[in-house]
Amino acid sequence: MLYKELADKIVSEVRRLLDEDIIVVDTTGMIIASTDPKRVNSFHEGALIASQRKEKLIISEADQAILKGVKAGINLPIFFQGNVVGVIGITGTPEAISPFGEIIRKMTELLISESYYTEQFDWQSRSMEAFLLDWLYLKEWNENFLDRAHLLDIDMNINRQVMIAEVTQDPSFLHRDVWLSILSWQEKGHFEIISRWGNNRIIYLLTPQKQKQDYSREKAKRFHQFLVDCLHTDVSVGVGLAVSPLHIQNSYQQAIRALNACKTKREVVFDEDLALDMILDEISQQTRDDFVKRTIKALLTEEELILTLKKLIEHHFSLKNTAQALHIHINTLHYRLKKITDLTKLNPRNIDDLFVLYLALQFLENQS
Repeated sequence: MLYKELADKIVSEVRRLLDEDIIVVDTTGMIIASTDPKRVNSFHEGALIASQRKEKLIISEADQAILKGVKAGINLPIFFQGNVVGVIGITGTPEAISPFGEIIRKMTELLISESYYTEQFDWQSRSMEAFLLDWLYLKEWNENFLDRAHLLDIDMNINRQVMIAEVTQDPSFLHRDVWLSILSWQEKGHFEIISRWGNNRIIYLLTPQKQKQDYSREKAKRFHQFLVDCLHTDVSVGVGLAVSPLHIQNSYQQAIRALNACKTKREVVFDEDLALDMILDEISQQTRDDFVKRTIKALLTEEELILTLKKLIEHHFSLKNTAQALHIHINTLHYRLKKITDLTKLNPRNIDDLFVLYLALQFLENQS
């Protein structure tokens, strides 16, 4: 419980309040951290007595000749969950340092408590992520797998709907309190699961409600807004279909497909709403890259023309609205469209050619 890294942190924090020498001792009387490095790994008989008696021990100058490894000061047992886990010693005149004793002990116990719950949180997070990974890829459930589910309090008998959220920034720098607020979102249902998923993703296993048709849609949108407010960055969310526990991988793959379809929009997309994106998702990256080179390679250095195409599609091929959106004269727009045709041999006014240009732009956006 009281390992060296934590003991060093305690010494560092206490030293900010007192200029006296400080030691942290384990329950066997061995000094594991000290402001005086020479005392580390030496025996402290006074701390051992304080640990065994479970009470403060004042060490006088006279005691220095009687007790092994001690200096005048006070030794305070450190408690966690009712048990002594170590002793903190403060060197100095007992009369001068005693008033700080109880404050120092309480601060030390708070640091230990914080460390313990941090470890528990990290263990829970790692265990949950590892379990979900196995759940997605195990073809058969064995006894060990089901035991882990029970330990993590996961019901393996209810339908699930996978939601994947992806943030634009790496959230690994976020404080643990922020992660805790995300993983314990107050609207999360009792049987629902939220877990970290790699460096910049969060996985959420919803429990769909048959009696509430729009339950998942409404909840996904609220969770998306919660993440945006919490992380102060753009968030994309993909949601798969509701499936039985044995087919969770299907919902996961659907959520990933929906996520890929909404990355540029930074919104919530449900796989069941996808149409063209279902087909596009099956096209390999190499084929996408080749398609871009074959169709709009000549436009890759023409940012103005790329923007013109995007605006044309965005405004449903209305030349008037496109020109207004670009703040250009309609004749300028005609000139740009002709230039696009000259460079690509594809005419934006032709529906077949326009579809090819649209696909190329979609693949280009995914590249970036």
